Amino acid sequence: MSIELPDFSHARVLVVGDVMLDRYWHGDTGRISPEAPVPVVRIQNEEQRPGGAGNVALNIAALGGRPLLLGQVGVDEAGRELAQRLAAAGVDCRLQPSPGSPTITKLRVISRHQQLIRLDFEQTADTSAEAAPLAVPFEELLDQAEVVLLSDYGKGALHRVDQLIRQARAGGKTVLVDPKHRDFSCYRGASLLTPNLSEFEAVVGPCADDNELVERGLRLAEEHALGALLVTRGEQGMSLLVPGQPPRHLPTHAREVYDVTGAGDTVIGVLAAGLAAGLPLESATRLANLAAGVVVAKLGTASVSVGELQQALQEHQVDRRGIVGEDELVPILAAARAQGERIVFTNGCFDILHPGHVTYLEQASRLGDRLVVAVNTDASVRKLKGAGRPVNPLEGRMTVLAALSCVDWVLPFGEDTPERLICRLLPDYLVKGGDNDPSRIPGGECVRRAGGEVLVMDYVDGCSTTNLISAIRGPSGGGEQA
Repeated sequence: MSIELPDFSHARVLVVGDVMLDRYWHGDTGRISPEAPVPVVRIQNEEQRPGGAGNVALNIAALGGRPLLLGQVGVDEAGRELAQRLAAAGVDCRLQPSPGSPTITKLRVISRHQQLIRLDFEQTADTSAEAAPLAVPFEELLDQAEVVLLSDYGKGALHRVDQLIRQARAGGKTVLVDPKHRDFSCYRGASLLTPNLSEFEAVVGPCADDNELVERGLRLAEEHALGALLVTRGEQGMSLLVPGQPPRHLPTHAREVYDVTGAGDTVIGVLAAGLAAGLPLESATRLANLAAGVVVAKLGTASVSVGELQQALQEHQVDRRGIVGEDELVPILAAARAQGERIVFTNGCFDILHPGHVTYLEQASRLGDRLVVAVNTDASVRKLKGAGRPVNPLEGRMTVLAALSCVDWVLPFGEDTPERLICRLLPDYLVKGGDNDPSRIPGGECVRRAGGEVLVMDYVDGCSTTNLISAIRGPSGGGEQA
């Protein structure tokens, strides 16, 4: 599935939940304290970042989205600092003062890029009230967003989260929830829940394999009328479970895991922004998966920019190999060229793949960095070769070609010649075999005008699809390879 970045400037998301301030103290450590067996850290600099629901909103704003943040803060310096930093980043803050409770603050002491200790400053919220503490402003803000994101850190802002979900669903809103409760019944009716694996297994029990995870996840979704579940699984990637649809297991795209702090915030933030910008659920999920791979390579709570996401998207598209459609291949080749890679193109029927084909394709692939093979459809093969061909249908022929290590992408074409396709893809090298005249190869003029080369390569003697078929069916002549 090819994904294109949407216009996030139209993504309006109401983020509601537990906001907090993340503080980082950085310094060197070179000795152990004489008072206790602990390292002595000489603090050299400090930084402060919004955390919790604030970090979720930051991730949406970093993409150019329009987050509206509703939460509670204390009447204190930390609350003012939090509001200022969020507003400066483009977050529309509607933070409600809570005079009786300080702003939740997490202090991390870091030395040599390693977290030594985390200190939490918070006060347990009063959860005895029957109504949700943010219910009134929530109702007032609901019409200002297409998607509602509930970021539950279990600190009290989302006490009676069930009320908020009912309000939002009654208003026709898509509701995403990052859950913390072990009883998922309070999230009944949500459009999507995004538990991590440990949170998920705390509810359904340990899962021995993917099948058990899928079975229990779908049962959980049906039990609580959830639209979907997205289970984030660390190095195992993500699993998207939608009742009535096949599961989608997405591999992780992190090249190096540096710090997983806030990765869940990035996942649900990018997911919400993608949905609000008009992406289908699966496309938005794949985008969020790529964003998670970027953010875990950063220290502390962090967000992903459009540029970083675009680069990750290009790298992901280029890394994908196999059978593709024409429209899908165009952005993939653009991404490959952006990385300085040269594209080789060839085409043929490839009815019965034999050593001559393999040798020819291996030689063609060595001309550049990526090899594209266009394959005649069954109807076009019959037109070229006669009523008895092809022996193998298109799907089988493409599957075998895609399994070759020298082939990157395989796609079908049904016209008499691949000229239109070649002129659209504009490979760096257009390759044909046999005794073709380079000046008469279809698509060659387009390639040459674009600065590419048209090359003819020798076939391997003694290898012929027609001869193979003749040996099976009886003599019928011929000698072509493709």
